[in-house]
Amino acid sequence: MPKQIILAAHFPGVNNTTVWSDPASGSQIDFASFVHLARTAERGLFDFFFLAEGLRLREQRGRIHDLDVVGRPDTLTVLAALAAVTTHLGLAGTLNATFREPYELARQLATLDHLSGGRAAWNVVTTSDSFTGENFRRGGFMDRSLRYERAAEFVRTARELWESWAADALAGDRDSGRYLTAPDPGAFIHHGDQFDIAGHFTVPRSPQLHPVILQAGDSPDGREFAASSADAIFSRHGTLEAGQEFYRDVKSRLARHGREPDDLKIIPGVTVVLGDTDAEAQEKAHHIRRQQVSPQTAILLLEQLWNRDLSGHDPEGPLPATDPDVSADAISRGRAGMYPDPVATARQWRALAEEKGLGIRDLIIEVTGRQSFIGTPRQVAERMNHFVQADAADGFILVPHLTPGGLDEFVDRVVPLLQERGVFRTRYAGTTLREHLGLGAARPVSAVAAPR
Repeated sequence: MPKQIILAAHFPGVNNTTVWSDPASGSQIDFASFVHLARTAERGLFDFFFLAEGLRLREQRGRIHDLDVVGRPDTLTVLAALAAVTTHLGLAGTLNATFREPYELARQLATLDHLSGGRAAWNVVTTSDSFTGENFRRGGFMDRSLRYERAAEFVRTARELWESWAADALAGDRDSGRYLTAPDPGAFIHHGDQFDIAGHFTVPRSPQLHPVILQAGDSPDGREFAASSADAIFSRHGTLEAGQEFYRDVKSRLARHGREPDDLKIIPGVTVVLGDTDAEAQEKAHHIRRQQVSPQTAILLLEQLWNRDLSGHDPEGPLPATDPDVSADAISRGRAGMYPDPVATARQWRALAEEKGLGIRDLIIEVTGRQSFIGTPRQVAERMNHFVQADAADGFILVPHLTPGGLDEFVDRVVPLLQERGVFRTRYAGTTLREHLGLGAARPVSAVAAPR
């Protein structure tokens, strides 16, 4: 039997994915935009809707990065509102474990899980970024080495809170209108290196017990954290071979945490461009990428690697002759570092630019593109299915270039072809996100490895 494909819809925001100049582009804040994308995803029987988070407006060279999205409503508020206008679609939010506290976030996620009937998911992210942290009472500083240590203990503590109510702790007496509780419901106590808390959790067990845990780290620590604690991990690997290597590596880590390969789903973010012919789709994709990477954006993205002011360079000209400045403070603030070895990356970019005869803008288009499926609907369905059946992924998060209608064509033209192949559902078989993803019941916290 072929593997079933997981599909999720990403509401773009906080990146340069969206093509702002397109007449079909709508608001990133109007609730109608969120509703349209979520309802389209649910009409397409997608597993979940995914919303990222921006806790501070990004800056570059000391100024707001105004070519990027410069605002983002609160993630949990939007997801709670979407719970009321959808019935099956999972609701996943990126929520930072560095700047929150376990009791607060566990309570919010358990509430969302109740409101949605078991559809909540948490994408756990971390940062040691003092720039973002200046908005929080922590004062902005956290040693980089503690990020995953705090995150692992945060997730474990949240699980302890979610489990603090026994399964039968709350029983209703319909005749008398009274509720009977077991002794000391919700009692918890946690002593650890990062958190020392005790009390009573206010939210009874939610439908999934543990909302689905997602994770996006690609470093060795990130992969190990996902293998020990996550239900799904995002991937940014763009080729079949790179996807297969990542898939093998992450899945091989599960056994030492007492888990099976199917206990962790691997879901890369992808873009899809459709046309009536392959040539039409390729031309359309080329046009979209040049809209996404304007001349100004190309220079700003290059600055993030070079860590220098490159505003005087021609976007259509050659790369800078100098190497990246690795000694200065980061020129870009509020964005995760993408290049562990900037000088080596610059060397690779120079070689690629020379090989293909690329100027700055075309090179940035080449190196910043995510995995894309481009072609006719039938070609795209075949390639996506091959990617999954070849164990390069378990499914995909679709990142449309238009808000809010960028998913419509995929749902209308590609989903039926995946269903025709027997690799995608024709109806929702369950009600919770864990059921959609084929994850089974949540593991008790005692089965989850303690943070190292």
